[in-house]
Amino acid sequence: MHRPPHFPPPRRRGRRFVPFGFFFFSIFSIFFGGVAAILYWAFTEYAGFRNIWLLICAAPVALMVLTAFTMFTMYVRFGKPLGDLFNAIDSVAEGNLSVRVSENKSDMFSELVKRFNKMLEELERADQQRRNLTADVAHELRTPLHIIQGNLEGVLDGVYEATPEHINNTLDETKLLARLVDDLQVLSLAEAGALPLHPTRFLLADLMLDLTSSFSAQAKTQGVDLNFTLADPNLEITADHDRINQVLSNLVANALRYTPSGGQISLEAESVTGRERSVRIRVKDTGVGIASADLPFIFDRFWRAERSRTNRSNSGLGLAISKQLVLAHKGTIEVESEVGKGTMFVIDL
Repeated sequence: MHRPPHFPPPRRRGRRFVPFGFFFFSIFSIFFGGVAAILYWAFTEYAGFRNIWLLICAAPVALMVLTAFTMFTMYVRFGKPLGDLFNAIDSVAEGNLSVRVSENKSDMFSELVKRFNKMLEELERADQQRRNLTADVAHELRTPLHIIQGNLEGVLDGVYEATPEHINNTLDETKLLARLVDDLQVLSLAEAGALPLHPTRFLLADLMLDLTSSFSAQAKTQGVDLNFTLADPNLEITADHDRINQVLSNLVANALRYTPSGGQISLEAESVTGRERSVRIRVKDTGVGIASADLPFIFDRFWRAERSRTNRSNSGLGLAISKQLVLAHKGTIEVESEVGKGTMFVIDL
């Protein structure tokens, strides 16, 4: 049984504020002592010696009250928020990313606390993604490895004959395994910004014509209408041809996977003029669509619409790779979808 990690309670950091307390106390004592001396001189100068006892009795009391009030105010406004912040930092250093600093709207450190909590949320999310990635990679690699191992052991033990059928099945699993490893390598390089790109100038019409030709047979078999439209047939783009082709191929393949017979998939491209000239590409389909709750996660690694993961031909890395390749070109990719009406991916390069 897996037990959640145990984090020891954070060490209190009250002692670190003791020197500051003595410092502030000394400063205020000197200040108010000087004020008391001035008042003493004023009273004795203009009101006679009858006020000496008043000053002797009242000044220390007033000084202590003002000093205590000031130190309490300083502790509430500075000491306590900083103490909570230091305690949270200690907890993070010990591995507890679930800790949060309580936000107080009247606190002068509220903006700092909000940003600190936001940073912890991102760190916790990244840590959870890392854990999920490890589990997902192990899951995706385990299935083809078990099949390959089972087939080979069956042939060696004489359970299976070394027929072309069994050999081809084993070969298909090795290809699936190799494709998964290649996808992981591309994704890791793209995320690290180390993926080499070879930009060239080419016509976008040629790229879309190649795409539609590559997927036309599959689209015809599924009864899906695949087409492309260009506002300007001479529209050119400077990018890595193979990588952009990989991005659009992933999107078209994904659209074919979720578009039923009689549906339509269209590729559109146009020039967009804003602060700088760019090219906008849309991949639209009339498929089943994506639930709004799933939209924030579709570019995550190993995310799939089928929770059961029965479709092993889809590794769940296509959209994640597409996003990283677009980002590597300093572009953006967004998605709009509605269940039952279809999905549209929008790429700006």
